Amino acid sequence: MPDLWVSLSVLGAAVLLSEAARTAACLFPAAYRIYLLEAASTFQLCCCSHELKLLGETGRPELPVSLSLTYIMTVIHLSTFRGASCNPSGALESVCRGTSSVGHAVLLVACQFGAAVAAQVAAASAWSLGLSDLHLLHQRFGYRCFDPLGGTLLEAAAVELACTFIVQAAVMHVHKLEDKLQVHAVAAVITALVYAGGSVSGAVFNPVLAFSIQFPCSGHTYLEYCFIYWLGPVLGKEQIL
Repeated sequence: MPDLWVSLSVLGAAVLLSEAARTAACLFPAAYRIYLLEAASTFQLCCCSHELKLLGETGRPELPVSLSLTYIMTVIHLSTFRGASCNPSGALESVCRGTSSVGHAVLLVACQFGAAVAAQVAAASAWSLGLSDLHLLHQRFGYRCFDPLGGTLLEAAAVELACTFIVQAAVMHVHKLEDKLQVHAVAAVITALVYAGGSVSGAVFNPVLAFSIQFPCSGHTYLEYCFIYWLGPVLGKEQIL
């Protein structure tokens, strides 16, 4: 239980820090604001996911606790991102629809990946403080993570593709619900997918998030992770466009 409270504190600190950055970003001209919001929100997503991943894989909380955390953090993310997609697939979609230039999309994706790397550094810095037994144990292993896959490469890629397709379909149809229910509906879908596909691929369905939390793990090559976590979500997104 102490480990859980420490992890909750880390999650809260990451959200508050990111929210402060988003508030500061609003002081900048609109031309720059979108990139700062994207970076701050992607940092929040990746940083929180690092802590949740560690808690889930090493701390092993009970399933209701794990799913509740996933749901609550998803609601918080969706409620605080201020329009940021935190996903390169979103930038690709904008280019395909002709609503964004290639240069704009490249800058957005660069901000996302920069924030993903910053989240890796921030997570390791938080763990180095040794605030919980969980963090101390992770520190002893040199912050290493191990094979995140519970299936073959094709199975994992298929899960990522299917999850992306389902989330995108939910986002496209959620406007039919009352405004106050929309965030909770999407969060419920994401939580269900994490439960259903998490044991196979981690159910990340976000290339930049996977780059931050899955790519550093041993067990597979960089190209294999690209195949699963980049090609799968991109194809899933394209299937519904």
